[in-house]
Amino acid sequence: MVMETLTYLFTHNQILNKIPKEKRAIFKQAAIPKRYKKGQILSFYGDLWPYLFVIGSGSIQAVKESAAGRSLVVTTFYPGDIFWGLAFFYENMPMPVTLEACQGSETYLWSRESVLDILKESGEFSWELTRLMITKMTRASEILEEMTFQPVGSRLAKFLLESHQENQSETITRSLTLDEMAARIGSTREMVCRFLHRFANDGVLEITRTEFRITNRDELRTISQNH
Repeated sequence: MVMETLTYLFTHNQILNKIPKEKRAIFKQAAIPKRYKKGQILSFYGDLWPYLFVIGSGSIQAVKESAAGRSLVVTTFYPGDIFWGLAFFYENMPMPVTLEACQGSETYLWSRESVLDILKESGEFSWELTRLMITKMTRASEILEEMTFQPVGSRLAKFLLESHQENQSETITRSLTLDEMAARIGSTREMVCRFLHRFANDGVLEITRTEFRITNRDELRTISQNH
């Protein structure tokens, strides 16, 4: 099953499929399959973690925590996504985030030492990996801009719209706690609760114990674009 999944990933993943075919067998053999339960940690902030990984199933979130104990979910990775510890490229660079499983997840890891020679020989793969890094850096810049210039209400509205698009439904299941929602937008549970009720009072959102229902998508989109 592991080899079948890896074969699929190496065929369909736009980055992994750039590894020369004659080197793929070695790359597959070096893969370390890992399974994680919801809430289990792959790597803590500050760890020296010299691994590259791809997600086979489930989802993994990158979490940044403040000295005061507040959390920010910087990004979430889904099946097919590739990420790495900084020590994969620079041996003594610690992890800038904690990697945590959002649900039952399976990943495939490669240690720096097991695949470094292959990566150095594969210019096309290295090029695509560099392009991915630039994409991640651009997204990090966007997040910083949102945290700096967008009010909490706008960030929450954007989060609800994105959740709505993922579900492809008029309703959004309340699968996250207020604390978890706050971590996704860089705020507090009190502020999230306040704005949810404000949206409800303004006729933008209906709230039940189990779900949110967007009742005025255009207005919510307008709120999400406020600066």
